Amino acid sequence: MSFPLVRDLAAKGFPVRLTCGVLGFSTQAYYQWLAKPVSDRDLEDAYLTNALLDAHSDDPAFGYRFLSDELERAGIVVGERRVWRLCSQQKLWSTTVRKGRRGKGKPGPAVHDDHVQRDFTATAPNRKWVTDITEHPTGEGKVYCCAIKDLFGNRIVGYAISDRMTADLAVTALRAAIVRRQPDGVVIVHADRGAQFRARSFRAVLAAAGLKGSMGRVAFRR
Repeated sequence: MSFPLVRDLAAKGFPVRLTCGVLGFSTQAYYQWLAKPVSDRDLEDAYLTNALLDAHSDDPAFGYRFLSDELERAGIVVGERRVWRLCSQQKLWSTTVRKGRRGKGKPGPAVHDDHVQRDFTATAPNRKWVTDITEHPTGEGKVYCCAIKDLFGNRIVGYAISDRMTADLAVTALRAAIVRRQPDGVVIVHADRGAQFRARSFRAVLAAAGLKGSMGRVAFRR
């Protein structure tokens, strides 16, 4: 932007009209900027950038789509394209994705201890639940299913389906399992280290329901 240059030259005695004419814009535009140097859009971008920096510091594995979801949960409505632009400017990229190898990065750090230790058995209902997200191709594109399984009887006790693999998908599935089973004791909920299960919203639902989070390696097999 050349407006600061006009201001600096005016302080040295150069006529504003002449400088604006040389630089190719009107004096009216310059004086509007001078009355309000920071536009509303720039100010909004600054606030959004601060919110994105805070969310990314909580979980560096979040890419711009997850960060956009975090803003939406905080009541900030903003388009993904704008979030992508601000993340690009601040270099806020997911630490689990390396350039040229999308989706092949390392998982983020565990946020819970491993309370299962690969013992995928249970002696009673509502003692151990496991969860994961699977991808399913359809004629209209991919959909993702997050399921919660009770290891006693191997029954699905909650699930959710979406066209996006977000933390909201995992939260919805977990809430469905809680409503359906209404567990009255401590339930271990075991997951891999995916960003959806490490998200603050997922951990908040675990804590509110009195469930115990558990986290193992990238994937578990039974």
